[in-house]
Amino acid sequence: MLINFLVGLPVIVLCVMLQALFLALCTRRYVALRRKASASPWRDDVRLLSMVMVVMLIGNYVQMALWALLFLLLGEFEDFTASLYFSGVTFATLGYGDVVLSDKWRLLSPLEAANGILMFGVSTAIMTAAVMDIIKQHAPGEHLKR
Repeated sequence: MLINFLVGLPVIVLCVMLQALFLALCTRRYVALRRKASASPWRDDVRLLSMVMVVMLIGNYVQMALWALLFLLLGEFEDFTASLYFSGVTFATLGYGDVVLSDKWRLLSPLEAANGILMFGVSTAIMTAAVMDIIKQHAPGEHLKR
């Protein structure tokens, strides 16, 4: 049990750092784009929200690939595609159960699932913040406060 935790913990730490990196990139780009006002607020809003969703989704996918690489290095899968499939299902907490890890590494699954649900929560939070910012920008009277 302890070996699973010791092997999974560095991956979790790396995933947290990657999520922070993607979050920082996303927020900096969001702020930069928000400052550039155009004649088409609808187009700007769609562009901003799409950017946030895509960047955070890519960040989560990179983390799934990192876990898949770990499973591949541990010899749990013969090819990266199978490893990535298992990782994606686990990271997203779907847990189909059609593919499982060996008894030795089975406890890595809940670690990845906990990591995934936390990272999707962070992604949801940044998306919610972006939506709230856009709502605030279009609220009646907001332009008068500036």
